[in-house]
Formats: sequence, structure tokens, C-alpha cells
Amino acid sequence: MKYGIIAGNGRFPVIALETARKQGDDAVAIAIKEEASPEVERIAPRCYWVSLGELSRLIEICRNEGITQIMMAGQVKHAKIFSSIRPDWRLVKLMASLAHKNTDSLIGGVSKVLADEGIQLVDSTLLLKPLLAPMGVVTKRKPDSDENRDIEYGRKIAHALASHDLGQSVAIADRACVALEAMEGTDAMLRRAASLVEGKRLTLVKSASRRGHLLFDVPVVGPMTIDVMIETNTTALAVDAGRTLLLDREELLQKANAAKIAIVGLEPA
Repeated sequence: MKYGIIAGNGRFPVIALETARKQGDDAVAIAIKEEASPEVERIAPRCYWVSLGELSRLIEICRNEGITQIMMAGQVKHAKIFSSIRPDWRLVKLMASLAHKNTDSLIGGVSKVLADEGIQLVDSTLLLKPLLAPMGVVTKRKPDSDENRDIEYGRKIAHALASHDLGQSVAIADRACVALEAMEGTDAMLRRAASLVEGKRLTLVKSASRRGHLLFDVPVVGPMTIDVMIETNTTALAVDAGRTLLLDREELLQKANAAKIAIVGLEPA
């Protein structure tokens, strides 16, 4: 099978490309200059570098490569989407037509433009189903009673947050919402939360968007997430099972277990 992979930052696109190669799929990388790692170019059989906003260039690459299915892999920081982007004529036209200037509306509009060109935006986890978080506790330690109460409370807030396309994560301490994720991302949100609670332990709750698809903005947890949790005294993490990617799982769990961090996958609401 031939895919185009739009590569953002982090390990997600690297693992997707490695998986495609192992499966014998032809995955062409379309790497975002402002985000993607040079490692993408070393792994992909062919790699094209594009800047944010070059929608016409993306379509041209797909046409020349004969790509009819394309997936998004890796994060593009929300702040960059709306501050660093230099749209070409096609994207200017699209953005002018949007009723709401948020990521959901923008990517939805891009998906429609691609579909009109015979290019289908497909599930970002298509190549990585085995990496989705399972149901239940995945670490040696289970959340304790206080953490479970924080998780229960935090999920209500995280689900409401995700339903409005605002962010994926909340930080909870003693059944109080300390911080909500917006454009800054989970790591920055956790550091901000830690600065507000003076040494209290935090619980992190991540929620996938309430969309019925995983075309973009798939929640991702990796070893670096655990590093920031250790730094900020965040002792428990709850994610949506089947809708959250656990990258580099062996290293992730090794770090979490060493730090006695509890990680649990819960049924999406």
C-alpha cells in the first residue's frame, strides 16, 4: 500500500515510517520544515520538505507521487498554526471561508480540499493500532484512592475541554483543577500547574477529542511525557483506551515504573 505521511514533531512520524517499512508499505514522507526531525528523511524512502501553509505544494506532491491516501503523524504546535503559518493562495481562500478559526475547523477544511483532489485523509493510527493504550492499568502501581478520585473528576473536565477543541489535558490536585491545556501543550501545562500547587502531587488526565475519528490530534504519551511528570511531581496518568498512542512503550513503562507512576487506560466516554 502507498501512503503519504505528513510528519510533524516527536516520535510519532518516525515510528509510523518504520512500521510502514516493516510491513512493506510505500510511505512517502511530507515533512513540515518547522516541526519534523531530520530523522524522518533518513527513514523515508522519499521525503519532501514543506512549510506550514503550503497546501498547494502538498497537493502537487501527492499528484506526482500518485498518493491517494495521506495521514497526519506528529504534533504541530497549535500556536504555530495560527502565528507562524504563511498560507499560500489555496489556504488563504480556505481560511477565509472558515466560520471558526480553530484547529478542528482548519483541518476539516483541509480534508475537504484534499478530498476534492482525490486525496483521502485517513486515520492517523492506521499503521500503529498495536500502540494504542489498552484498557486497565499498564504499570506496576495502580492509582491509589486519592488519585482515582482526581481521575474521575479530571475526566469530566478533560472531556468537556476536548469537545470544544481547546486541548487534551488537565492537571488535578486534591479534586481541584489546577490547569487546563490550551495552545501551550501538555508539558508546559504541567510545569505551570506545578508552579501553582507548591509541591503537591498532580494527576494528569488526557482525553481524545469527541470526534468519531482519529484523523488528527491523536493524544500521544511517550518517555518524555514521563520525564516531565517526574519533574512536576505528577504521580498518575489516565488516558482514553484505544484512542491514545503509547510510543516507545518499553522505555515509557520502565521510566514510569522506576518513578512509581501509575498509568491507566479507561473506556472513552
